[in-house]
Amino acid sequence: MENHAREEVIGNPAAPYLTALAARGRDFTNSHAVTHPSQPNYLALYSGSTQGSTDDSCPHTFGGGNLGEQLISAGYSFAGYSEGMPTSGYIGCAAGGYARTHNPWVDFAAVPAASNRTFAQFPHDYATLPTVAIVVPDLCHDMHDCPVGIGDAWLAGNIDRYARWATTHDSLLVLTFDEDDGSTDNQIPTLLVGPMLTPGSDPQHIDYYTLLRTLEDLYQLPALGQAAARTPISDAWSHAATASPGPATPAPSETQPAPAVPSRTQPTAPSPTASTRTGEVAALLAAIAVLVISALATRTVPPFLAAAVTARSVRVGG
Repeated sequence: MENHAREEVIGNPAAPYLTALAARGRDFTNSHAVTHPSQPNYLALYSGSTQGSTDDSCPHTFGGGNLGEQLISAGYSFAGYSEGMPTSGYIGCAAGGYARTHNPWVDFAAVPAASNRTFAQFPHDYATLPTVAIVVPDLCHDMHDCPVGIGDAWLAGNIDRYARWATTHDSLLVLTFDEDDGSTDNQIPTLLVGPMLTPGSDPQHIDYYTLLRTLEDLYQLPALGQAAARTPISDAWSHAATASPGPATPAPSETQPAPAVPSRTQPTAPSPTASTRTGEVAALLAAIAVLVISALATRTVPPFLAAAVTARSVRVGG
């Protein structure tokens, strides 16, 4: 989701779904974006660096490491699902409500075109999702161009089913915003929801690099860029998640209408560090005006779903 400070969303009568979701999960009350405007925040969450970006210009191509490349190289799978994007593999800067500046994986040549999917390809059967998936709402549904209530209703209609599924499948939903309304504090809503979490308010300071480090730590991946200077979230977990073994979904070809059913060739990742205490976990990451859906795990990976939703509502003059 996009461009809203925490106080503009959580507790707002126009956002009953997000307010209720915060009460169900771990509500990080001291969560911050890293800069303004949108694009460098998306890049920070995805690659551990703003890549020198200071605006929303397009297009750009970067050669550094990134979460999608890390996962694929380790034998897992990754995909992004962008609402409003006209076709799978699209590399244009804009189309209707779609903005490439909210789709960071397109900027890295090492991520295959097959990982860049339309939201229409997002499966109804969550067991068929790739290991890590990111869902990006369009410019209205992410609250960038439309009121908070519109985005809240979109989440209720498109994400709540997953959030409820997650509670019986040891999956973790991470919902966050790309930036606030332009303040220097840049405090944003960030929620984690899942059966392995202790619900309640959490005052620890976190940012996009903290979220990235947490995901990388769960998969035993090396920390990228500024994520190496962060400590992964470790005290929010109530128990180690358990799940039946299951591989991640292999990346489909560009011509496939939806992710394939998981194969049985998924490699086994090392056990999680004691600091994470999450066992096999899936996470839904929200990424700035983007709905990030990601499935995380630490051993054989069930097709868990992790989702992050970045909400950036309309910013006057932005």
